[in-house]
Amino acid sequence: MEDEELVDQKKYLEERCKPQCVKSLYEYEKCVKRVENDDTGHKHCTGQYFDYWSCIDKCVASKLFKKLK
Repeated sequence: MEDEELVDQKKYLEERCKPQCVKSLYEYEKCVKRVENDDTGHKHCTGQYFDYWSCIDKCVASKLFKKLK
């Protein structure tokens, strides 16, 4: 077996899926701008963050298992 560097397929696929989740990323970034001046600490963008990564995960899942051996 050759000494080739293995590529983490999940990270590779996440990068390839990000363009499909631009709408979720945009919503997250809008939220961050809205709450960045919140001094109380009560406002957050957790929901938008998880929506963004959920979109990426759904995209990756359908492709990742095909690449695993």
